[in-house]
Amino acid sequence: MDSADLVIVGGGAAGLAAAIAAAERNADRRVMLLDGAKTLGAKILVSGGGRCNVTHDKVTAADFFGNRRIIKNVLAAWSVQRTIEWFTSMGVALKREASGKLFPTTDKARTVLNALLSRCRDLDVDIQVGRRVDSIERTDNQGSRFIVHHGGGMLAAKAVILATGGRSLPRSGSDGTGYALAGALGHSYTSTVPALVPLVLEDPMFHQGLSQDVALTTVVAGKAVDARAGSLLWTHFGVSGPVVMDASRFWTLAREQGAQAEVIANLMPQWTAETARQWFMKEAETHPRRSLVKTLALVVPERLADALCTAVAADARTPAAQVSRGDRERLLTACVHLPLPVKTDRGWNYAEVTAGGVPLEEVNYQTMESKMVPGLYLIGEILDCDGRIGGFNFQWAWATGYLAGRAAMRDST
Repeated sequence: MDSADLVIVGGGAAGLAAAIAAAERNADRRVMLLDGAKTLGAKILVSGGGRCNVTHDKVTAADFFGNRRIIKNVLAAWSVQRTIEWFTSMGVALKREASGKLFPTTDKARTVLNALLSRCRDLDVDIQVGRRVDSIERTDNQGSRFIVHHGGGMLAAKAVILATGGRSLPRSGSDGTGYALAGALGHSYTSTVPALVPLVLEDPMFHQGLSQDVALTTVVAGKAVDARAGSLLWTHFGVSGPVVMDASRFWTLAREQGAQAEVIANLMPQWTAETARQWFMKEAETHPRRSLVKTLALVVPERLADALCTAVAADARTPAAQVSRGDRERLLTACVHLPLPVKTDRGWNYAEVTAGGVPLEEVNYQTMESKMVPGLYLIGEILDCDGRIGGFNFQWAWATGYLAGRAAMRDST
């Protein structure tokens, strides 16, 4: 039976980071990485619109959901500056955009993936693709703690790192099987739902192909659980854009739990219903002959203004000064308090990350080692930690991968 000092299951961002950290710590030990896909890095290549948003210039525990005390400690062990220096050492220069996101200066995700794979080759990491892991069993045979069963046979390992990802983008290989592997070894895992995912609307009137700044509030069982502002994109299927992606986890979690959830948009985020009313009255007085739609188009895109008029059954051509009180109130209410008719989320194939997973309380945050199974480590998206859009989930992958890789080398003696 073949054997290795360390077997890493999963060759995504976290798995590659772990492999590099482990091999750098001890080049004399055998590090093997197994992945079920034929090629590595599918998620890396599609991230950031194909540019790979590797991190953010400011990352704190508040940018994540999960046990923030543990998250804070993990992030403290691997800072953004270390990520920048790490990529620089691999020949990848990063640039900061106005949003705070950091991208490779080439604007190509392939640059990031190639650098990671090249570093693994330089360190003699044994990468084997097309090796889907079916099960992992604990054993003391031949001085090894684990027997890893995969598509090519069996493999004895002194230490194992689970870097299988969650359930997002299953075509990349992260189809949720990692939870079964962890569960069979004694771990629990919470319900998983798509996060950073677009939302599908029932009403086609909103399919405008427009982008605008809005404020979104998610209400679950009558209580506001999230409020945020940002760019929303009206699409052919519903809504997307950063503000929707960040808010989506609250809607998907509520649906999973069987709770009533509502997403409410303020299309004039700088105003309340009263300030919007005052503005409209002033505009109607100053420009009485300007049409309703043209007046509204001063603050929202005209195509959306026209759709809103249709939605509340107000004649868009009516001069502002002649708009009835009822039409005006319905329209302005829709502008500042518009319940989005969310039918569903767009599903795992479009989700950028998974909410839920193995509880952080079940690992040692200093090493990412399982508290239940000595020699087993869990990193990246398999854990119950998900960050907002903007490179935060990659920072989590680099940080957890680094901690586990270094610790596993010590453990495999």
